[in-house]
Amino acid sequence: MLAAAALGWRAIRLQRRLERSERDRRRAADELNRRLSELFSLQELSYILSGSLQLDRIVEQVVRYAMRFLEAKGALVALAADGEGEGGEDADRRRLKVTAAEGTLGPLRGGSIGADDPGLIARSVTGERVELVHSTDSEPTPLVAGIQVASAAAVPLRAHGVLVGTLVIADPRDGVFAPEDVRLLSTVATHAAIVIANARFFEMVHHAKEQWETAFDALSEGIAVVDTQGSIRRANRSLAAMLDSPIPSVIGLDLGTALLGQSPALVDLLAAARRGERAQPLVLRSAPLGRALRVNAARIPSPEQEASVVVLVEDVTDQQQMEAQLIQSEKLAAVGQLVSGVAHELNNPLTSIAGLSEFLLEQKELASKDRGHLRVIHEQAERASRIVRNLLTFARKGPAEQARVDLNDVIQRTLTLMAHDLKLKDITVEKVLPTTIPEVVGDRHALQQVVLNLLNNAAQAVADNTPGQRRLICINTSFDDRVRMRVSDSGPGISDAVVPQLFTPFFTTKEPGQGTGLGLSITYSIVEAHGGRITVECPPEGGAAPLPLHPRRGTPRGASRTRRPPLRSQNAPSCSWTTTLRYGAW
Repeated sequence: MLAAAALGWRAIRLQRRLERSERDRRRAADELNRRLSELFSLQELSYILSGSLQLDRIVEQVVRYAMRFLEAKGALVALAADGEGEGGEDADRRRLKVTAAEGTLGPLRGGSIGADDPGLIARSVTGERVELVHSTDSEPTPLVAGIQVASAAAVPLRAHGVLVGTLVIADPRDGVFAPEDVRLLSTVATHAAIVIANARFFEMVHHAKEQWETAFDALSEGIAVVDTQGSIRRANRSLAAMLDSPIPSVIGLDLGTALLGQSPALVDLLAAARRGERAQPLVLRSAPLGRALRVNAARIPSPEQEASVVVLVEDVTDQQQMEAQLIQSEKLAAVGQLVSGVAHELNNPLTSIAGLSEFLLEQKELASKDRGHLRVIHEQAERASRIVRNLLTFARKGPAEQARVDLNDVIQRTLTLMAHDLKLKDITVEKVLPTTIPEVVGDRHALQQVVLNLLNNAAQAVADNTPGQRRLICINTSFDDRVRMRVSDSGPGISDAVVPQLFTPFFTTKEPGQGTGLGLSITYSIVEAHGGRITVECPPEGGAAPLPLHPRRGTPRGASRTRRPPLRSQNAPSCSWTTTLRYGAW
C-alpha cells in the first residue's frame, strides 16, 4: 500500500511539473510570437519609412502604424519648429506643431502647442522616456489645454541628441498600457525620430538647393562652373543668353573658346583659381560676342587636388562706353575753357584786320598787286574769324533753349538748303521720316546745325568714292523708347584707330586747309546740351554709327512707337550716324 501511494504521489508531482512546463512553454511561445510580431511590424514600418524622404508622408505612416501596433483609438506626431531643439538652456521647451493625427486625436491636426501648455504633449518633450498617464474620476488626463483622454502615452522623438518632436498614443485597447506596449512605443519612436530627422535634413538641403538655383539663375552676370579641362559643366541663364544659346547647348562647351576665342590670359586665370590663388579679374574684348567682358574666377572647395572653378562673367560694354563718354565730356569741358579765352583774345584783332583790309580794298588807287595781297589778307582774316566763331560755339556752356521742335521738319529744311550742292556732287539722298515721330524739346537752330554737320560729313565721305560706286546718303528717324535720327552713307568708313578721337577738337582726317576739326566736337556739345548722348560704333565691315542715348520720359499723347529701320539697306551704306534726343510733353 505504501509503495502504491508513493508511486501515485510521484505521478501527481510529475503531472504538475508537466503542466507547469506546458504553461511556461505556452508563455514562451506567446512571448516569442509577440516579439516576432513586433519585429515584423517594425520591419514593415522600417521598409515603409525608408521608401520616402517626404516628411508629411513619413509622419502619416508613423501615426498610422503606431495606432495599429498598439490597437489605440488615436495617435499624433507633433514636431518642433525648424531650427529649434538645438542648444540653449530651454532647448526642450519650445513650440510644437501637430503635423499628423489620426482617430480620436484627428481634430488636433495642424494645431500649434506652446511650451507653456500644461498638457501631456508639451510636457513630454522635457523628458527622455515614455510618459504614461491614466485618468481618474477626480483628475482627467489633458493632452492639451481643453482636451482630455482616458489614458495616453507620450515619448519624445530625439535624433543625435536633438529634439525632433513627440509621438502620442491615446486610449489603448485594454484602457492601460502594458510593459510590452511601452517597449514597442519606445522602439517605434527611436526609429521614427531618425527617419524624420533625415527627412527634415533632406528638405532643408532641397530648399537650400532651390534657393541657390533661383539665385544662380536670377543673377544678371553670367556664371559658369568649369572642370579641369575648362569645359562648362553648369551655366546660368545669363551666360546662356550672353552666348545666344539655350542652357543645354552651352553645357560641354569650352568656356574660353565660347567667350573669347583664344585667350591665354583666361587660361592663366583659371589655372590660378584652381591653385586657390586670388587673381585680378580680367577685362577683355570678346571678338565672338563683340562685347567687353570682365571675368573673375574662384576655386570650388573640393578634397580633390584638381578642383572645379566657378567663373563670373560680366558684360561691361555699356560701363566702358559711359566711362569713355565721361572722359570725353571732361576733356571737352577742359578744352572749352581754354579755347573760350583764346577765342575772345583773338576775336578783336581779327575783327580789326578784316575790317581794315576791307576798307583798303575799297580804295581805288591801290595797285593790282597790292589789291591781290589785301584780298588774301581779308580772306584769311575771315577764315580765322569763322574758326573763332566755331570755337566760341564749341565752348559755349549752359542748357539749350527749350522749345518744341519737329525734327523731321528740321531735316527737310536742311536737305532743301543742301539740295543744290548735293545735286552738283551727284549724291543721292534716301529718307524715311515717319509722321508718328513726337516733337523733341530743344533749340531748333542748334539741332539744325547737328543735322547739317552730319550730312556734310556724309557728303564729304561719299565724294571720295571711286567712279562707278554709288554716292548714297540715307537719313531716317524712328521712335521706340527714344527719338532717333540716323544718317548713313556709302563712303569708305572710319578705322578703329580714328574712332576714339572723332569728337576731339581740331582732330580731322581731311587734308590741311579742308577742315577745322570742330564739326563733330560742336555736334557732340549740342547733343549733350540737349540731354542726349553720342557714341560711335564700328561695324565689322567698316564705317561707324554714333549712338546717342537718352532716358525714356513717357510717350507723348498721340505718338506711337515705330520700329527702328534697319541700319543697312540694299545699298549697304558703310558709315552711319545715329542721334537720340529728348522728347516730352509740356
